[in-house]
Amino acid sequence: MYTEQPTTHSLVIGYILWIFGFLGAHRFYYGRQISGTIYFFTFGLFFIGWIIDIILIPGMNRDAAIRYNDGKIDFNLCWLLLAFLGLFSIHRMYMDKWVTGLIYLCTFGIFGFGYIYDLWTLNDQISLINGANTYG
Repeated sequence: MYTEQPTTHSLVIGYILWIFGFLGAHRFYYGRQISGTIYFFTFGLFFIGWIIDIILIPGMNRDAAIRYNDGKIDFNLCWLLLAFLGLFSIHRMYMDKWVTGLIYLCTFGIFGFGYIYDLWTLNDQISLINGANTYG
């Protein structure tokens, strides 16, 4: 019998972040840090890759559901907090990382470098927290 895989990421959020995809936002959201970084520096491979990603987002969404642990920390909310309030570290406070959240808040995400770090690692951070809550 087929059981549906719990979804960690949302197509709607993926497409909302795609609007900013020429900066790689949707690629970071789906755990594709290398291509997200390339998109960031090349404006979505000169907007061509960005347009092609309209078709590729459903596949990226399926892959993310397989790779990451669902749990108490909602990937979608956390990514929206990072995307729009990241320099104020609201996403870190939402994940109960209060110490680094307050440090980020006072330093604007440690002058932007912490924000970039979180773009690269947020999916893994959330997945680890969710996995620890599931198994321990």
